[in-house]
Amino acid sequence: MPVAPSTPSEALDDDNGCVRVRGAREHNLRQVDVDLPRDALVVFTGVSGSGKSSLAFGTVYAEAQRRYFESVAPYARRLIEQAGVPDVDAVDGLPPAVALQQRRGGSSARSSVGSLTTLSNALRMLYSRAGHYPAGQALLESDAFSPNTPAGACPDCHGLGKVFDATEASMVPDPSRTIRDRAIAAWPPAWQGKNYRDILVTLGYDVDTPWRDLPQADRDWILFTKEQPVVPVYRDTAPEDARAAYARGEAGNYKGTYVSAREYVMHTFATATSESIKKRVARYLVSRPCPTCGGGRLRREALAVTFADMDISTASQLPMRQLAERLRAAENAADGDAGAHPERQLVARRIVQDLCERIATLDDLGLGYLSLDRSTPTLSPGELQRLRLATQLRAKLFGVVYVLDEPSAGLHPADTEALLRALAKLRSGGNSVFVVEHELDVIRAADWLVDIGPDAGEQGGEVLYSGPPEGLKDCDASHTRRYLFDAGEASRRTPREPVAWLRLEAITRNNVQDLDVGIPLGVMTVVTGVSGAGKSSLVSQALVELVGAHLGVQAEATDESDELAAGDMPPPAGGRMVAGMDIVTRQVVVDQRPIGRTPRSNLATYTGLFDHVRKLFAATPEARRRKYNVGRFSFNVAKGRCSTCEGEGFVSVGLLFLPSVFAPCPTCHGARYNEDTLAVTWRDKNIAQVLDLTVDAAAEFFGDEVPALARALSTLRQVGLGYLRLGQPATELSGGEAQRIKLATELQRKPRGHTLYVLDEPTTGLHPADVDRLMQQLQGLVDAGHTVLLVEHDLRVIADCDWVIDMGPGAGDEGGAVVVQGTPAEVAASTHGKTAGYLVRALRDGR
Repeated sequence: MPVAPSTPSEALDDDNGCVRVRGAREHNLRQVDVDLPRDALVVFTGVSGSGKSSLAFGTVYAEAQRRYFESVAPYARRLIEQAGVPDVDAVDGLPPAVALQQRRGGSSARSSVGSLTTLSNALRMLYSRAGHYPAGQALLESDAFSPNTPAGACPDCHGLGKVFDATEASMVPDPSRTIRDRAIAAWPPAWQGKNYRDILVTLGYDVDTPWRDLPQADRDWILFTKEQPVVPVYRDTAPEDARAAYARGEAGNYKGTYVSAREYVMHTFATATSESIKKRVARYLVSRPCPTCGGGRLRREALAVTFADMDISTASQLPMRQLAERLRAAENAADGDAGAHPERQLVARRIVQDLCERIATLDDLGLGYLSLDRSTPTLSPGELQRLRLATQLRAKLFGVVYVLDEPSAGLHPADTEALLRALAKLRSGGNSVFVVEHELDVIRAADWLVDIGPDAGEQGGEVLYSGPPEGLKDCDASHTRRYLFDAGEASRRTPREPVAWLRLEAITRNNVQDLDVGIPLGVMTVVTGVSGAGKSSLVSQALVELVGAHLGVQAEATDESDELAAGDMPPPAGGRMVAGMDIVTRQVVVDQRPIGRTPRSNLATYTGLFDHVRKLFAATPEARRRKYNVGRFSFNVAKGRCSTCEGEGFVSVGLLFLPSVFAPCPTCHGARYNEDTLAVTWRDKNIAQVLDLTVDAAAEFFGDEVPALARALSTLRQVGLGYLRLGQPATELSGGEAQRIKLATELQRKPRGHTLYVLDEPTTGLHPADVDRLMQQLQGLVDAGHTVLLVEHDLRVIADCDWVIDMGPGAGDEGGAVVVQGTPAEVAASTHGKTAGYLVRALRDGR
């Protein structure tokens, strides 16, 4: 029997010990040939956009998935979303593959940590078979303990645990306004809202007095009446004249039917087919615990069953590590109870042991602070990926290739150590672990490095180095090399002094409770702490809401809120600002949400630079001769776009049992425009050819012809996006790229006043070289007199800030407090919190 190679290098000498990729051309890959050792931790590195994911996911994993689908029954293939066939000559030695990507789960509010990990199934079985039933109550099957089944769901709230309604506070957020000034925000916009207002004028209600000064009886009727009176409407008529005309019986302009604000919201939410309209009215719905189940989501008979002195709803709301402690304590107590039923005792022991072992795996990955009933839409992509990773650790598969997309994203260095232990378990279990990663600690832990570059986009796509990490030291073309090996004594600038302080008191949101904190203004501040410590709750939620309310700007919905059910929006953050808001005149939140959800949205349209490009084309002699205006050069306008693909540039061909093929449009060949529009050129390029230019190439092509256009292209290059095409669809952009596009869009605007910039983990998806470039831009904002506030884990970024606020000490209910704050050097010298020890190293050697 042959002996398995003992090292990755030896594995490559064995035809059966590696995955051999030949002629990979996916996306920007340039005919890549590479051998990847199996049974090893292989890390793919390189600057953002260099082609790492194209090789790991677009080629290796896509080929493994394609082969798997060939073994699936043809009918079943139609039910599964399939990736396309990778553009590669051959991939040999490829075992089955499992992908763990940075993406959100399903958008259902019923999806939870418990359902994703299947821990809820085991807990339901525990309560069904080993729970303590009230005297005389029959045994319930496990389905009766699930709020997602007819047998278990509370009949009044259908298993949601809450009921929804529209209240005066939700429909009238600013009672200082008058009805004429849209005090009733829940009313429909435009004509219909004015119609309701004019009907109220006819009926004799005062629409010009602040809402809070109206009689309560009037307010209640306007918002909640079931009546639907039909009266004449007198447009553009003074209230006293309209009432007089109504009293005289005059016909008016038309007859209008009044519907109360609550009736409008409830009816529209229940019947609207437009998602945008449904989302708009959902903002005015609030939830309260269901009076029947008390928020427990289950029928009363299921909630009457207990284990460890708690019902299953209470158990599901506990942090998992606390749940494991309670279950173990109950099991030990049962072992000492001589009168306990032996069969029930045996069942309880087996299920409790299984639950505790699985929770221990999750706790090792830093997820013990999550509860089983935590809705998956409220989890970060990093938390979701680690939940899936824990499931794979428990599965104990053998001979599988695991492909992971930046598993360290959103992780504190302490959590990264736990992640590395988990990856080592997968590898020691006889599996191959392929990781796309930027985190230097993960790269250092690799058995094998594949560095791709040298740069991004068209300047990338080549394998610069493939081998043990030490060998990368001799690869001069690698941007990764200098961050791994060239770090020396770090030179740190003197922290800036704040110009003022933004003082917050009694902040309450999620696990942050009654917190007082000061944010220095005129400097760069970073909020740190382990995953789940409360950083985003404080900064991205509470602070953003309070500052936005003070400035009179409603905070934009997040990805999370887009996926929450009506009424599930968390209540406004508790707390107040007591100082500093006389300094801040504007707030900009730069997050990683997509810049658009369809291919019609792209870099050029989002940044506004496409407006300047279309004006240039509309001003050409040929366009003027043809009487083409600016709209003609938009692929979203019928007169200019290709009629076959309607400006998409491609058509979808359904192949029944195979994945649908997206082929270039047979009419415009991917250009998106019709022939007449493409006949107009500027400097010998038509509008489609311009959209196909990279930002770098476009900057050279346009030069200084239009200052605003030159400025837009320059800022995109400054944040490291020169490799993106102007027409790059939003659906092809990573979260980090979307965030940098938003930052570039903001940077090209002329600054005014004192702006507070808030960024949540802006280094996600960025190579250290890209992080340096990003930090240069952010430091420039501070130098220009603004404030930058970051939530971040990258130690090099933390060390380069002026002020550090470290939260914790732990996660979930063990966090939510400020452990230590000060300059980076002061925090590093502290003995409190988990960040200090790691920050010492970053300040010492730049790592």
